[in-house]
Amino acid sequence: MLEILISKKQNKERIALIENGNLVEYYEEDENENRKEGNIYKGKIKDIIPGMQSAFVDIGAERSGFIHIKDILPKVDEKNKTNVEIQETKIRKLVKQNQDILVQVKKDSNEKKGARVSTHINLPGKYIVLMPNTNIITVSQKIEDKEEQERLINLVRQNISKQNGAVIRTSAMKKEDEIIEELKKLEKKWQKIQEKFNKTDDKLIYKSETIAEKMILDLIDKGIVRIVTDNKKEYEVMKKIKDETKELSNTKIEYEETVFENYELEKQIEKIQNRKIWLKCGGFITIDKTEALTAIDVNTGKFTGTKSLEQTLYKVNEEATIEIARQIRLRDIGGIIIIDYIDMKKQENKDKIQKLLEERLKLDRSKTQVEGFTKLDLMEMTRKHICSHKDI
Repeated sequence: MLEILISKKQNKERIALIENGNLVEYYEEDENENRKEGNIYKGKIKDIIPGMQSAFVDIGAERSGFIHIKDILPKVDEKNKTNVEIQETKIRKLVKQNQDILVQVKKDSNEKKGARVSTHINLPGKYIVLMPNTNIITVSQKIEDKEEQERLINLVRQNISKQNGAVIRTSAMKKEDEIIEELKKLEKKWQKIQEKFNKTDDKLIYKSETIAEKMILDLIDKGIVRIVTDNKKEYEVMKKIKDETKELSNTKIEYEETVFENYELEKQIEKIQNRKIWLKCGGFITIDKTEALTAIDVNTGKFTGTKSLEQTLYKVNEEATIEIARQIRLRDIGGIIIIDYIDMKKQENKDKIQKLLEERLKLDRSKTQVEGFTKLDLMEMTRKHICSHKDI
């Protein structure tokens, strides 16, 4: 049972996803920070840096956006990706000073850097994500049935314009007419974006969905039971979304002045800020974020076990894996993640831990990739941020 809670008070927005009574995702955002991730802008090339194969792009923000040559060159399939073209192409051949350029914000700015922008545009829908100006058609890794993968890819290929590509989402399974209809809508949206880029001097061409709207899009096929908010304006927005979305016909939209208090979430939210998380067995994990990666360390703590040393270590690692997958999702940890498990001698136990991690990460709606244990016995994985909010 999924419930979405939205609180908007004192210029602060908080969004919580509740699954069977437990907090599984949490985001908070200062409305004064003006989140730009996903927005599409009519940018202007300001400074070209040949030595870094990059450029700065004016998108009307306090800091100029940053774009790398790989985000200007045509997007290619990950399987066929090569650095040769990037190395041989000079950025000055692709962009000129003061040139207008259509870009989308991929990562918001922070205190040190401007926003990361790209010419590779993504327009998300309920069933597909449209990728203009590419011939890539791919399917969510969470759709494991090969026949369904082929059916969906063929369906999209037959109905999409030749100059566009798409990512087929998990919610597209067993759908047909809905996908075709959405394809048409998204391609019309893309056409309007192009027309606006050519006709207007406005910087902002297209504003992306809010965090709550994106969450609804991602979970629309999971059966959202309730959406509750303490903000009357947001309540009206959610009612409108429900009226326009048949998949939400059975979803209750409610207004409660003390939504977070009613669900007793404050204590759970406080724990997200803790570096150390205790496990039920008596062990614990620590989470430390650096600029380059996030390091997670597993410790036996108070747990001494009742059988062999190997079984004791496996038990702690097993419980830690379940909690790590939960914390990664709850804290929306992105980028490179290194997990320092307690060393185990048996390869079969290492394989079990990796398989368990992969299984638990399937519950995460974000893209994850488990690379496995390194030569130093460190588990290496990556995860894509759901949204670019302040780390909590």
